[in-house]
Amino acid sequence: MKHVKKKALEKAGWKIGSVGEFLELSDEEAAYLEMRLLLVHKLRSLRERKKISQVELAKMIGSSQSRIAKIEAGDMSVSTDLILKAILALGATRTQIAKTLGSTVRNVA
Repeated sequence: MKHVKKKALEKAGWKIGSVGEFLELSDEEAAYLEMRLLLVHKLRSLRERKKISQVELAKMIGSSQSRIAKIEAGDMSVSTDLILKAILALGATRTQIAKTLGSTVRNVA
């Protein structure tokens, strides 16, 4: 957020903070959620880049299209293991996954 806009919002009585602060997450919880989000973005990006449908990816990992849709929607009922399994099935390497986890949400692709 631009400094000028932030100051104007604060002057108007708004409190500016992070999602983690708003949800009262610990640093560890916030980091975990950000890492899941990074993995979800990576999965969708890889799937779309390879022109693979959700149905095709589901078959590749022995799951269902609805689970893939839930992964891409960030549903917390989906295990991180399944997200990683899908990313690996799309051909990502451990190095690529590590690079993804080291990036920021805005720079994932």
